[in-house]
Formats: sequence, structure tokens, C-alpha cells
Amino acid sequence: MPASAQSYLTTIEKNTGLTPRQLLERIDAAGLGGPDTKAADIAGFLKTEFGLGHGHAMTMAQVSRHRESIDIRNEGTTPPPPGSIGRLWLEGLDSAP
Repeated sequence: MPASAQSYLTTIEKNTGLTPRQLLERIDAAGLGGPDTKAADIAGFLKTEFGLGHGHAMTMAQVSRHRESIDIRNEGTTPPPPGSIGRLWLEGLDSAP
């Protein structure tokens, strides 16, 4: 797993109290979960609703947009996304491998 992207997700979880998976659910509930949604729109939502800074919000936006290929649960079944940030653990710190 890429240390920088995964460490951003860890910081996001510590700051919001929500796992990356739970944030994806919130993004979906806001109608922003589609792969064609602009990263800036998702990041704006995360900044407003959860107080994330730009870098953390954009990381989470890219996770949302490319979730099918970023999610470590899909390793070996889907190719990494273009400009890949690698496979990431989205279930949170308490269950990290």
C-alpha cells in the first residue's frame, strides 16, 4: 500500500471519526458517488461537511472516484486506476491488516 495515501486515510479517520468506507457511504448519500463526479465537487463536500483540508479531501475524492480499483478487497480482480495511488485499506484502523 502506498504509505502517503494510506497515511492520509488514517489522518482522515482520526480527524472525522469515520473510516474511509463510512465516508464513501456519506459521499454516496450526498449523490456524489459516481465515477463521473468531479473530484472538486466531492472535495468541496468533504471540506464543508467534515472540515477536511484540501489535500485530505482530494485524496478521499480520488478514492471515491476510483474505488473499484483502489479498494484492497478488489486486489487481483481489477486493474489499478490511471495514475494509481495503489491499493488502499478502507475499513479503518481497527481492522487494518
